[in-house]
Amino acid sequence: MMITPVQTPNAPAAIGPYSQAMICNGMVFTSGQIALTPAGEMVEGDVSAQCVQVVANLKAVLEASGSSLSSVIKTTIFLADMEDFAAVNTIYGAAFGEHKPARSTVAVKTLPKNALVEIDAIAVIG
Repeated sequence: MMITPVQTPNAPAAIGPYSQAMICNGMVFTSGQIALTPAGEMVEGDVSAQCVQVVANLKAVLEASGSSLSSVIKTTIFLADMEDFAAVNTIYGAAFGEHKPARSTVAVKTLPKNALVEIDAIAVIG
């Protein structure tokens, strides 16, 4: 079994001892993406502005892995405030279109860098 780390300059570098994603057995497991730009700057603004960047980061990591948003099987969304559910759902729904992966949404006390939203994914490659 081969496990391969993923690193792309098109998404923010890991801010700790982890990889942007790991590939194993034809699947990619992404780390949670927050609203950092690839340059490492936190996106200012509301949860919608942050979610747009989160989805862009997720897409970049998936593409660097040989996958895509349309190949995602499962996501987990972490929200700093469940009141933001509808706004995040709008951005998320637009990003995934007709493809509807399994999903969990969890309210958490805080997120890294005081982000408002974080999303991770599991996808198939190819």
